[in-house]
Amino acid sequence: MTHAPVRTAVDILATAREQVLEQGAGLTREQTLEVLRLGDDRLEELLALAHEVRMKWCGPEVEVEGIISLKTGGCPEDCHFCSQSGLFQSPVRAAWLDIPSLVEAAKQTAKTGATEFCIVAAVRGPDERLMAQVAAGVEAIRNEVDIQVACSLGMLNQDQVDRLAAMGVHRYNHNLETAKSHFPNVVTTHTWEERWDTLRMVRDAGMEVCCGGILGMGETLEQRAEFATQLAELEPDEVPLNFLNPRPGTPFGDLEVLPASEALKAVAAFRLALPRTILRFAGGREITLGDLGAEQGILGGINAVIVGNYLTTLGRPAESDIDLLANLKMPIKALNETL
Repeated sequence: MTHAPVRTAVDILATAREQVLEQGAGLTREQTLEVLRLGDDRLEELLALAHEVRMKWCGPEVEVEGIISLKTGGCPEDCHFCSQSGLFQSPVRAAWLDIPSLVEAAKQTAKTGATEFCIVAAVRGPDERLMAQVAAGVEAIRNEVDIQVACSLGMLNQDQVDRLAAMGVHRYNHNLETAKSHFPNVVTTHTWEERWDTLRMVRDAGMEVCCGGILGMGETLEQRAEFATQLAELEPDEVPLNFLNPRPGTPFGDLEVLPASEALKAVAAFRLALPRTILRFAGGREITLGDLGAEQGILGGINAVIVGNYLTTLGRPAESDIDLLANLKMPIKALNETL
């Protein structure tokens, strides 16, 4: 009686080299799980392969983006990772940003070389007041700053989608946050399907779709692989990868930070599942990976970064990321190539 050969770490990386690097076909859910299960001794080889995939299917350019919160805090949803929820005893309190401050933030972002500026609001979905603020903000930015404007305003209805598209909003961010099977453990005030419906409408309206999530929220490796392939099914233009930065006063405030090797493995696995997608370093990378991890990630599948601070947490100085990209000889994506 003969036994089937045991699959080894070499096998999945060899498979990925042929399937993803040579053919451009992303890994399946089962294959992505195999990658996530690789030992730390294979991390360097895995990151090198992910970098090759990124260079072949996306090129060397890195897209740089800044984000600003138009409405901070006071959100009625219970996303367990978020200090902007009005349901938790977190230190973040509701506040609005005025239009001149919004324009100034866009100008400062553009000075770093960034091509994207994302207006974010902590809401379930925009009300009429917020839609009016966004319209005024987008118009003011477009009149004064040479930069693409993206928005992240929660769940939308069809009329709101159409209005944002008419304003000239280039890209809409709405994260699925985690695998469908894990979502009820993260959010209970709305469903994964409601988020999916917004993303479908955004795509149909002609805006680019930006959709990612947060790793390290208690999900299993199986659920991490599930999430990567659900994103691949959505075919977003961009996937921001956040790592949980536990916030005081939130239900996830006591979770441990994801180990750096696990986070880097996930970066590479998502690149192999999404070979042609903009894969962006977002929140939590500083606490999870540190300065060295930023370089490893950019040489391990990442091809976009958010520079400066995030919504409620501090990031690296924008100059640090810009200098890193220069040292790595990774050109910043030019604005005229995104229009």
